[in-house]
Amino acid sequence: MATPTSTALAPLAERVAAPSALPALAAGGLTWRPAARDDAPVLLGLRNTIAEADHEPYRESLGELVEILEAPWRRLEHDSVLGFDTDGSLAAYGYVETMPGDVSRVRAFLWGGVRPDRRGEGIGRELHAWLVARGRQVLGESGKALPGRLAAFVEDDLPPARLRLFERAGFTAQRFYSDLERDLRDLDAHPLPDVGLDPALRLLPLRAEHDEPARLAHNDAFRDHWGSEPQTPEQWTSGRSTYAPEWSFVVVDPAPDVDALLTDPATDAETAAALRAGAPLVVGYHVAARYTEDFAVRGYPFGYTDILGVRRAYRGRRVAPALLAAGMRAFAADGMAAAALDVDTQNPSGAHGLYASLGYTKRHGSRLLTIEF
Repeated sequence: MATPTSTALAPLAERVAAPSALPALAAGGLTWRPAARDDAPVLLGLRNTIAEADHEPYRESLGELVEILEAPWRRLEHDSVLGFDTDGSLAAYGYVETMPGDVSRVRAFLWGGVRPDRRGEGIGRELHAWLVARGRQVLGESGKALPGRLAAFVEDDLPPARLRLFERAGFTAQRFYSDLERDLRDLDAHPLPDVGLDPALRLLPLRAEHDEPARLAHNDAFRDHWGSEPQTPEQWTSGRSTYAPEWSFVVVDPAPDVDALLTDPATDAETAAALRAGAPLVVGYHVAARYTEDFAVRGYPFGYTDILGVRRAYRGRRVAPALLAAGMRAFAADGMAAAALDVDTQNPSGAHGLYASLGYTKRHGSRLLTIEF
């Protein structure tokens, strides 16, 4: 069924049933307060303790947590809670996350967890109710007459008790994701692909002058992807603690047909302005990350493709496989045992088939649970 247009919708405040007051957090006798930037070390310890207990395939670093807490659009005093034991140790956390670039759908992502030794006391149930209520408030406070979404990412093997919390609150699975991996340890037996890029295009390292053109390419590439919203400059440049520039590449068209692109109704206003200004036209990008904390979890070092995309006008010209091959070669040259990435199994650009053709296989799965408004 088609999504109704914004003109057909009442303001979100009239549709999300946001409570006037947030539910109490009383279970377990914890003391609750909003999170702050200085809480990053203790929050890191709690999140990684939960990840280990729930056999999640990743761990976080202090840099990643600091970036989460310091994001300029974050409203910790309103959208986060930390629950402390009587001895001062952190036992539970939760926060609601919204993104400043949302223009076609307002999204509120819910994050939270309870320390394993404090589970079974009703803390998680009350915390989940608080997050859902605050998420509804955040959507309503946007003042927008757009579709809305409460959302949470969970692993496929999430503990059943936690999954039931979402189900009872009305969440359903909307999308499924695959954590894919390509072994790089025996390249004699399994050589990397030799991808011939269109000779009119240039494969280059991702340097500072390509950063903004790459953001514009990303917003174009993901415009037809389910659940994607444009990224603002501050979103695009945040969260760089794991960024690996030595593994990141762009494909540039050094002589684009500017007139044709400017008359193409699919060319967005920001790209049009960049073309008129003579900025480089990035048509594809491979942004890689080094998740060192996860090496021990996987049992070996790996390179990660954080974001891969190709402008819609340049699809079918071998841009994506050329970028992936360049990334894999860079990973292997640095001694990484594998290349990894995450993909939406219903990706409209056919990415899942592309990855399979390059030797990627599924290692793990996750899903997005939502309530739609």
